[in-house]
Amino acid sequence: MDAVTLARLQFAFTIGFHFLFAPLSIGLSVMLVLAERRYYKSGLETDKRASAFWLKLFIATVAIGVATGVPMEFSFGANWSNYSRFVGDVFGFPLAAEGLLAFFLESTFAGVLIFARKRVSKGVYYASAWLVMIGAHLSALWILIANSWQQTPAGFKIVAGRARLDSVWAAIINHSTVGRVLHTVFASWTIGAFFAAAVCAYYILKGRHLDFAHRALPTALAIGLVSTVMMPLIGDVQARDIITYQPAKLAAIEGVFESGADQPANLIGWVDEGGKKVTGLKFPGGLSLLVGGNTSTPVTGLDEFPRRDWPPVQTVFQSYHLMVSLGMLLILVALIGIYYAWRRRLAYHRWYLYLLLPVAVLPWIATESGWITAEVGRQPWVVYGLMRTSQGASPSVSASQIALTLALFVLIYALLFVAYVWVMAGIIKKGPGRVPVAAEGAVAAQRAVASQGAGGIGEATDEGVGT
Repeated sequence: MDAVTLARLQFAFTIGFHFLFAPLSIGLSVMLVLAERRYYKSGLETDKRASAFWLKLFIATVAIGVATGVPMEFSFGANWSNYSRFVGDVFGFPLAAEGLLAFFLESTFAGVLIFARKRVSKGVYYASAWLVMIGAHLSALWILIANSWQQTPAGFKIVAGRARLDSVWAAIINHSTVGRVLHTVFASWTIGAFFAAAVCAYYILKGRHLDFAHRALPTALAIGLVSTVMMPLIGDVQARDIITYQPAKLAAIEGVFESGADQPANLIGWVDEGGKKVTGLKFPGGLSLLVGGNTSTPVTGLDEFPRRDWPPVQTVFQSYHLMVSLGMLLILVALIGIYYAWRRRLAYHRWYLYLLLPVAVLPWIATESGWITAEVGRQPWVVYGLMRTSQGASPSVSASQIALTLALFVLIYALLFVAYVWVMAGIIKKGPGRVPVAAEGAVAAQRAVASQGAGGIGEATDEGVGT
């Protein structure tokens, strides 16, 4: 295997592994803020413990996210030196902004949340939770600005063979930034929501921490429903950008080999690149309808591009359709849960609670599939239309060196993953804890008073099985 392929595999592995944790930390930051808001308004010990529980899960996830994120930046200089020279003047400011404006904000106020609960007022602590959440989202924003520039470069000029900033604002709000950021944020909320839902379902099935689980589960499902419904809407915005700026990617996504009107949308299928056709279940005229509002709309096919400029069609096609299929399934799961919560019957449907446990993995699979669609669909360009991936690699790094470091990454990351699962399992097993027995009656009474006339979907006591 040549050095360029190995360098691509190494970066794909490291960023794919990192992407398991970064979205979860964003999703958990939302659960943390909502829990702390509840405590800020109620002052109840149970709500305080709930906030502390989400904080522990969040901090553990951020820690491994940082540990797995740093090596990616070093790999730019090690394995992709030509690429780094070409984009360095453009990438410098979003990566610096991510560190200065996002990571420092998040880490500073995470310190307040960890160490200063008894040292600051409730208002300051609550505001700190918000700032941590904002910092997590800003971190994603700046990284995605850099990534979007690779997909649809703007606001630059080529000087001495390097991309130089010509307009900072145009580079930031390039043609794909807004859709990509929103899509990733809602994907992160989906991961966090279904992870939280699985934790709550586990507690209800085990008969433990019921007050916490009955209150948090409807919240998690509501976030999951909103985020999953928003995904296809934002995805349509991204598709409009792809139609205009990356037509080869769109052709690969749907396996369109010949340009023309009345192009079908593939619901499921298999690509035969040699025969230039897709075999499977199709919606006649569906792609043309989605692209232009009617079946007579022409769609650009791969025949408009040299063969060497084609993305890996099978990979892009399958990853995209897997992402869409899982997204539709998650919407259905969230809808069922919200319906049961509205009927206050969640805990009675144990089959649904058991379903939530494996379903928690699906948002990760969908998100990774979406990332594959976006990044592999950009190939063979590392900066679309400007620099090929093969041109961006470091000429002085051998295949054997990259293979050795890739093997070390796999080993070290496997150990980190085992450690992370062990820590998270310990936090979840311990749970948010219980208030002292003497205070439980008072807590239940306060809950009852708070829920009078509210008609909410998540009010329950430790004995309540009728969420």
